[in-house]
Formats: sequence, structure tokens, C-alpha cells
Amino acid sequence: MDQAINPSIIKRRRRTTFGAIGAGLALVCAAVWGVNRAVSPSVSANQLNIAEIRQGSIADTIGAAGIVVPVHEEQVPSPIQTRIAKVLARPGQQVTAGTLLLELDSQSVKLELERLKEQLAQQDNRIQTLRLEQEQKRKQLASSIELLQLDLQSTRAKLQRSQNLRQHGGVSAEDLLTAELNVKRNEIQLRQQQEQVEDVRRATASNIEGAQLQQSILRKQMSQQEDLLARTQVRAPFDGMLTWLLQDEGAAVAAGQLVARVSDLHNYRVEATLSDFHSRRVEPGQPVLVEQGALQLQGKVQTILPEIQDGTVKLLVTLDQPNHPQLRNKQRVDANIVAARQDGALVVTRGPAINGRGMQSVFVVDGSTARKVTLTIGASDGKQVEILAGARAGDRIIISDTTNFKDHDSIRIAQ
Repeated sequence: MDQAINPSIIKRRRRTTFGAIGAGLALVCAAVWGVNRAVSPSVSANQLNIAEIRQGSIADTIGAAGIVVPVHEEQVPSPIQTRIAKVLARPGQQVTAGTLLLELDSQSVKLELERLKEQLAQQDNRIQTLRLEQEQKRKQLASSIELLQLDLQSTRAKLQRSQNLRQHGGVSAEDLLTAELNVKRNEIQLRQQQEQVEDVRRATASNIEGAQLQQSILRKQMSQQEDLLARTQVRAPFDGMLTWLLQDEGAAVAAGQLVARVSDLHNYRVEATLSDFHSRRVEPGQPVLVEQGALQLQGKVQTILPEIQDGTVKLLVTLDQPNHPQLRNKQRVDANIVAARQDGALVVTRGPAINGRGMQSVFVVDGSTARKVTLTIGASDGKQVEILAGARAGDRIIISDTTNFKDHDSIRIAQ
């Protein structure tokens, strides 16, 4: 009769079985991985881009996105809040300095000019009135002074006669004192009238000076309004191309709103934008290589705008050939700013296999085999990179994309 197996024995056998199966799977995976590592993949030489490391000079550049803009471009704003009365030109039209582009409604400016002219005429009339009043008062005071002078002569004569009679007892002391007081009274009155003439002259001169100052203010305001009136006739500021124009007749415009833009499309510069991370390395005067396809132009940093917007810095680049025939307005270009230059460095042509700075794995070609090594990458000028460590001059490396071989230590190159 069969005896039942102990359950603990059954569990132990199951654990042993599962452990053996797991160990077997691990061995199979390890074997597959080892074979994969041991067997180098093969790739055709025609599919690879191989470059030789050499000694040379390299510029440490900072890449920026650029756009070609005219050196001379002027935006014409509306001088007042008004509306467009008449459009006389079209965008894309060649214009000469003074060409009439737009007519703005100038009625409000004309009304203000008429008001200022009326106020100026009022000040002219006020000055004339003040001068007439001064002349009338002068004549009145002159007559009063003449009469007072006659009175003074009369009282002095009476005083002289009283003094002579007093010596002979002909008049009393009281009469003599009265004669003396009459003379002093006339002298005081005469002096007051003479001083009043000077007071009237000074007061009138001050009032006239105030009116003339008001006239000067009004004339300046009139000059400003006349300038505004002239600017309602929107004209081209210089010879060039009308690149933009507000063409909606009757449309309302605010004071300062752009209504026209005229550009000189014969000379250009580049407006470049780069991350503010590099802003401390950029300085005015640094060389710049401007590229667009096969086009390469030399330039230099002219101005760095102080404002940072959305983490970017803008700078203006002047070109050695601002009138190059292949330049176009609003053309997008690459601007490589040369922050430093090093001679006698190990350099190699840049490719997809090299990305940025620091330590990177690449394949060095040795005959029909390429083995993986670690290089330390330094500066880059966009076309070539500097090798700081890990290789020497004459080594040939694969610079094309090697992503498919990242798990292999070597690859075979089929000729």
C-alpha cells in the first residue's frame, strides 16, 4: 500500500524545481548578452562618415539666431490722435525723400492754431494798451509836476519876502513859520510826483514784459502746432523702399502709432538673439561669422541691448559687406560669435556622433575595425570641435550617427 508524501517534501521539491528553471533562464540571458557583446556588428564603409583628428586653430563660438535687417530704417508715427484721410502710396514702392505717403485729418490742429493766433493778437493789443496808458499817465504827471514847480517858486518867493520883512519887524514869527512850511510841503509834493513817474514806468514795463513772455510762449506753441500740421502730411524721410504702410482710409490712429516704415535695402546688419546664459561672454567688438547655407560673411558685435526678454538677449552685428548681393530683408541666418580662439589644438570635423562638450564615447577606426573610446570634447565653432583628451593627431574617428552601436565596444567595417 502506497504511503502519502509529506507536504513539506512536496514544497521543497517545487522550490528546487523553480530555482533550477530560474538559474537556467539567467544563464541563457547571460549567454545571449555575452554573444551579443563578443560578436561585433558589421557596417559598410560607405555608410560611415570618418574624419581625421589634426592640429589646427579653433574658435570657441556662441551660436545665436539672427535676422537680417536694414542698417537705415525709419518708422514714421502719427503725430496726433486722428484718422487717415487719404492713402497716396503702396508698400513695396520706391520713394524719394519728401514723397507724400499719407494725409492725416488735420482739422483739430488747424483749430488749435487759430485759437493760438487769437490769443497772440490779444497779447499784442494788451501791450499797445499798456503803452498808451503809460503815455497818458506820464503826460498827467508831467502837468502836475509843472504846476507844483510853479507853486514851489511862488512859496519860495513868499518865504524870501517874509524873511526880509521879519528882519525889520514887518511880519510875525508865526507868519514866517507858515511860509517855511508851505515851501517844504510843495517840495514834498513835487518829489512824490517825480517818484510816481518812475513807479508808473516800472509797473508798465513789468506788465509789458509779462505780456511779451506770454507772446513768446504762444509763438512756441504755434510753432509746435505748425510742425504737427506739417507732419499730418506723412512723407518719406529719405530715399528708400516703403516696406510698410497703414492703408485703411478712415481708420483711427493714436498719437505715436506707426503709420509707415521706410527702409534702405542696400545696406544690412544682423539682429541676433541668444540665451542670457551666454550674455556674460559676449562683448562689443567680438568677431562674428554670419552663415546662411553657402553664404558666409564676417562681422562684429556692435551693440548689446541691455534688456533681457524671455531669457534671451538681443545684439546688433555689423557686417564687413553690408551690401552683399545675397542679403535680403528679414532673411534668417546663423550668427556664430567668436568668444575665444586657440591655435595648435587637436580638432576634428563635427558630426552627429559628437554632441556638446565634455566626455563622450566615439569609435576610433583602426584598419577594418572601429573600437569605442572616450574623448573629452572642448570648444566648438559649429564646423569642428576641439579634442582635449582621449585621442591624438592622425586618429580617425566615426563622426556619423552611431546610436545603433552604443551597446557595442567595437564594430567591423566592411569595405
